[in-house]
Order: sequence, then structure tokens, then C-alpha cells
Amino acid sequence: MSDLERQRREIAAALQRPGVSPDPNLRLTRRMFFHKSCLFGAATVGQTFAWWPLINTIDVAYAAEESFKFAWISDTHLYPRSVNTRFVEKVVRAAKDVQSMSPPADFLIFGGDIAQLGKPEELELGVELLKEVKIKKVFIPGEHDWYLDMGKKWGQLFGQPNWTFDHKGVRFIGLDTVSRGPDYWTARKMSPEERMDHMAVLDGSVAGPWAGVGRDQLDWMEKILAGWDPSRPIVIFSHNPLYEYYPPWNFWVRDWREVQAVLKPFSNVTNIHGHVHQVLYNEIGNMRSIGMLATSWPWPYAPEGVPKLTKPMIRVDPGDIYDGVGWEKLTMNRDKIETEYVMWGRKEVFVQSAEDSSLSTPEVLRPRIADQLGPYEGSKP
Repeated sequence: MSDLERQRREIAAALQRPGVSPDPNLRLTRRMFFHKSCLFGAATVGQTFAWWPLINTIDVAYAAEESFKFAWISDTHLYPRSVNTRFVEKVVRAAKDVQSMSPPADFLIFGGDIAQLGKPEELELGVELLKEVKIKKVFIPGEHDWYLDMGKKWGQLFGQPNWTFDHKGVRFIGLDTVSRGPDYWTARKMSPEERMDHMAVLDGSVAGPWAGVGRDQLDWMEKILAGWDPSRPIVIFSHNPLYEYYPPWNFWVRDWREVQAVLKPFSNVTNIHGHVHQVLYNEIGNMRSIGMLATSWPWPYAPEGVPKLTKPMIRVDPGDIYDGVGWEKLTMNRDKIETEYVMWGRKEVFVQSAEDSSLSTPEVLRPRIADQLGPYEGSKP
């Protein structure tokens, strides 16, 4: 048993005696712990680091039945081997890393964009490369997987794009945030290849605000969460962030307010998302959002709207194709998720951003593009 685990157990034994609870006015929130520990380097409860790629987060509460680990790989953006082998090599490396975890991860989640242009050979190549991972694998789609044939091949390989399962006291939900883009292609008589080319760029002004959950999935979420204890943990996997980070790049879902309304009754919600290709963290209400690395390339941070709980990294070394990319190990301990970013090219941290002077104030998302777009109908193409 590690010193950290021993300390946690000692604290739990002291604080979690039957019939005894702390004064509600003396609550150590995750926000307080995260920032105090970042400022001072260590805290009395375990230790956390004030730099990436490792994030440790602490919450004290009952929730999950037992600790367990799972892994995340996403945004591999595979081309056929004849076009690009660098991305293939990175997926091979990530798969071998996950398979070598000891003890093994309970499952692997693939967070979307397995392909670059949605071609059958790209999707099939991803399946082939991930065969190295022998544990349970679950998949959600990215826009790069979908818009060549509107998800037909993806569905044949991976099944339903949204799903749910319970595991050791945690309810996991996989969402499809990519298939509900407004139909701009029919009127323009675009070919499938032209449509895919429009979806494959970061600039949202080309394909429009395509990211969304949709009324059907919102209703489905309400149904599968009915009867779930509001204090027990919920982990939601999505390709896009479930909040308004930066709409011009579709770093959001259009109906994020409706998503927040569905999740509002639950006190312990974590959203783990891909798409952003970067270390990212945010909190809105009771939902934490954790952005994940890509194996392919790192995107820059958005020019506005970076959440104040995020410590932007300086990157990337143009001479190292592995810098700023990788995959993640996630540990569920009671009701907290600890995220370890396995960033291959980062040997040391050269620069970290200055502390935000307003960390003590709640995060407020200012109205921007979202309020100019009108209501989102959630219709499928």
C-alpha cells in the first residue's frame, strides 16, 4: 500500500465515523482543495501537483463501491497506412501502454475521431490497431468518423453511439454529440466527400455549430437517471465538451444549458471529453469537465473562454512528434476521479501560467456566440 493510500484510509477512518458528520458550514470543496494545493505544492490530504501532465484531485465522500482504473484513448485521426504512418505508430504505442497497465484497467473508452476522413479503411484500421487491448472496449463517435456516410460504417463496427452501464457503484453514460449537425449539404448538393471535408476542419464557420446532444438523448438521459441516487457518481463520456468553451471551434454542445438542467439534481457528475486535444479542466455547478489528450496532434488553447481552473501548457516542440499528445489513465476512488495524462514527449515543464487572481469566485460563462444562435431543435439530419 502506498503512503498516499495509507493516508487516505487513515483520514477516512477519522472523518467517516458512523453517525458523525462535519458542520455543513465547514466544507472543503474540490475547488478550494485544488487551488490551495496548487499554490502550496502539497496539502495535508495526500499531495497534488501544480503542473501538468499529472492531475490529482481529492474529494471526501461515500460513493463508488471500490476503487478501480480505466483508460481513455481518443482523437487518433487515422489515415490509411499508405498516407500517414506517424498516427498509426502513436495508436500502437497507446494500445501497448494500456495493455501493459498493472493491475489491468477495467475497461477502455475510445472518445471519438478514430478516423480522419471517415473512410471504411480508416475505421477498420483503428479496430485492427486496438486489438492489442484485450480488456472491454466501449466507443463513442467523433465528427470525423461520421459525416462521410452519416455513421453507417461506424455503427456496423461499434454499435449504438450512445449507451449506459453501471460499474462498481458508478453510472457511466456515453453520449453522441456529433450526429445532429444542421443539414447544410443537401441544398448545396454536396457529395459525401465534400461534406466530410467541411466537417474535418476546426473552423466552425464552415460547417456551422454542428455539436449537440439533442432532445431525444436529453429525454433518454432523464429516463436512465430516474431513480439514481443523486449523491452517487455519474461519469459521462462525450466527444465534445458539455459546456460552452469555444463555439467557433465547436468546443461545446449547442444545448449545453439543457444538459446542465438534466444533471442539476445530481451532486457528483464528471464529464470526460475529447475533441479539444488538450489538457483542460472546468467546473459548472456540480459537474466537472476534464478535457483529454489526442494521440494525433495537440490543438492550441482557444483565444478566449479558457476556464479559470485550467493551467494552459506551453507547447509544442516542433521537433518532437510525441510532444503534447498521449492518452489517459483514470482512477475512480470513492466519488473522485484522478486523471493521469500520459504525455509522451513532455520530459519536464518549462513554463506554467500565472494564477488567476479571481479563483475564489465561481466560474461564470459570459454570453457569446451561443446566445446569438437561437434555440437548438436537436433534429437529426
